[in-house]
Amino acid sequence: MTENSIISPKAVQRRQFWITEIQKLSGNFGADATRLEKELEEEIKNEGITALVDHLRLCGNIPEIYEHDSSEEKLYSKYTDCLLALAYRSLGMQSIVLRERADAADVETFSSIFSFVADAKSFRLSRTAKNQKDFKIEAMAGWKRGKPYAMVVCPIYQLPGRKSQIYRQATTRNVCIFTYSHLAVLINYAVTAGKTKATTLLEQVFKTIAALNPSDIANDYWLAINQVMLSFAEEIGLLWAQEKAIANHSIILGKEEALGFLAQEREKIMQMSREEAIAELMKVHQIERRIATIQAVSDNGLFNIK
Repeated sequence: MTENSIISPKAVQRRQFWITEIQKLSGNFGADATRLEKELEEEIKNEGITALVDHLRLCGNIPEIYEHDSSEEKLYSKYTDCLLALAYRSLGMQSIVLRERADAADVETFSSIFSFVADAKSFRLSRTAKNQKDFKIEAMAGWKRGKPYAMVVCPIYQLPGRKSQIYRQATTRNVCIFTYSHLAVLINYAVTAGKTKATTLLEQVFKTIAALNPSDIANDYWLAINQVMLSFAEEIGLLWAQEKAIANHSIILGKEEALGFLAQEREKIMQMSREEAIAELMKVHQIERRIATIQAVSDNGLFNIK
């Protein structure tokens, strides 16, 4: 592999830094999310667009070191939303991360010509089969709220490769399913050709989705997206080939990260005493927390209201 077809060691180190950084919780989720966004902005400002692209290439996997439904996992989701907003800003658009609204998209983006809402998706590599609800395509259609377009950005290797209702929902409800890899191509194109051309290409992608006939066939969907990008400018072909190779490398690195953690966990369990293993099992099943929740149930006094 050439230097341009692999993810650099510095990018891997940056990934490890942010995995640890997200674990530094204060107990105030809003404050942690604000800190995270400011630190990311500062990093991109200091290290340039390469740092942003490095993040996009590796952010699709939720680190296995985070427990399911933990605060770290929720903050990681906010981290990917921040990356989306920074990515759109790098194309010359205004973009903000919305907070504390359960019935809205996570990112809103505006240019002088068009606007859209967006959501970032990430998954654990250990996650078994995903269903259409994981991608929230229908929900995104309802969260446009007057804007013409919506975009859901996913890790490319986690998307269905043959048939899926998400493609029918996207083409029926005019929601663009995009990937971090496609976004990286767009950002690198903005560097070489300018932000105006890159933004125009993004609008072309949105218009392409709107013109597609409803279909659940992955090939129909991605053929249309890929063709509109590749035919837009000759130099995109080179960026495309580079990002395709890097996407494959990101899968290798993601597997190494996840399998490395699980190997450490297995070794830790094998070295435990019987008492330690029992304590760990109770922790995994959250026995103490569930007991505390059950014990907290009491009469709420509603029957005494007269």
